[in-house]
Amino acid sequence: MTRHVTTAEVSGPWSLATSRRFWEGFTPSSLPAPPSPPAPPSPPAPQAAPVQQTVQGQDTLSTVFRVDADWSAAAAVVTQHGQQATIAVTGDGDLDAAAAQVRCFLALDVDAAGWPAVGRRDPVIADAQRRLPGLRPCGFHSPYEAAAWAVLSQRLRIVQAARLRQDLIARFGDNGAFPAPARLLTLGRGLDLPGRKSEYLAAVAEAALDGQLDGAAIRAADPGEAVRRLTAIKGIGPFAAELIVLRGANVPDALPSQERRLEAEVAERYGVGRTVADVADAWRPFRTWAAVHLRALRETRTGEISGRPGPAGDQPRAVSRPASPPSRAVRSRAASRAVLLSARASSSARASFSARAAEPSYLSIRGL
Repeated sequence: MTRHVTTAEVSGPWSLATSRRFWEGFTPSSLPAPPSPPAPPSPPAPQAAPVQQTVQGQDTLSTVFRVDADWSAAAAVVTQHGQQATIAVTGDGDLDAAAAQVRCFLALDVDAAGWPAVGRRDPVIADAQRRLPGLRPCGFHSPYEAAAWAVLSQRLRIVQAARLRQDLIARFGDNGAFPAPARLLTLGRGLDLPGRKSEYLAAVAEAALDGQLDGAAIRAADPGEAVRRLTAIKGIGPFAAELIVLRGANVPDALPSQERRLEAEVAERYGVGRTVADVADAWRPFRTWAAVHLRALRETRTGEISGRPGPAGDQPRAVSRPASPPSRAVRSRAASRAVLLSARASSSARASFSARAAEPSYLSIRGL
């Protein structure tokens, strides 16, 4: 094992602590299983997620990943010192490429000196910047891992897909790194995954080895054209292709076209009837960043994916009081009805959570 340390200047607002909280908070393996009888198995422990393997202090982040330059495994420790990032990578492969990949998936290579200007043009984004100071949207480790996650998460709840991913890492990975493409291609149907996931993972692995998932090439291309090309990979549809571009290659200035929750948040914050297309021009050249900020705040407030909404005090509530105390009979009937309604609401909430947890979201299925 060789260790390589490099220092990079980060241009524009940056808080590694905020970015780390974002990454950890939206790790699928950290999501609780929805309540339902019988209780499902517990989700993987937080340490199963690479970013949470070792964390020391508020300004340090550690992770294990697959280097897409040569498919070696590497471990990285990133430390913030003001506007400087110290990146220490350890492994047996191309460590210069590994350090560059770290800068990419943490968005440290983006010149964000103009990001505050987006907030000056758009008060909604200014509020998001204030609430998430210094956030740089963290992506997947690579387009390859984003594509693999897209396949694993198809038609499954996030926690179920996270278990599949962790099982693949435990059986075929390297010290916490996701299995290399050649390994997945060799295993083929021996992966024993639900449905056609083994077939689709093999297609993703072949595409990675053929260079179709090269991060630098995806970032250099027009986002729409990149999405179109990626849909040629078996098992990769339009949503998965957008996930690979936006969160795998971590393109800073593009928009998802299949994100219902983002549209809902825009309508809520900008006014009923407003759409992402109506407001996103003001976000250039950081449209991805603005979209991620809004989605992160929405998830924190509503818990649509995690099932853990923000404090009740953050939500407006109507308060009313009866003019006179109800009779004992009225109270008894009301209590019985409340029990019935509670049972119905619980059942409805379980079904609703299950549907929401399985619904695609480019933010919530990062899979790290």
